Amino acid sequence: MRIIVNGTPRDVTGRVLSEILVECGYRHRHVATALNGEFVHQHLRQDTAVRPGDRVEIVAPNAGG
Repeated sequence: MRIIVNGTPRDVTGRVLSEILVECGYRHRHVATALNGEFVHQHLRQDTAVRPGDRVEIVAPNAGG
């Protein structure tokens, strides 16, 4: 299905947010997620369905100084 990930259209096969994170390369990273502008806690990702056209935002912290 086609969704929008961080502003870019992307075809994915996952049906829930946790699967999409793996597809996008975030398997073992600590990230914040939002679905259609609503924050999704990490414990809810495996139960959060994603549908065609949905907007997923993935934000990873950057270390720096």
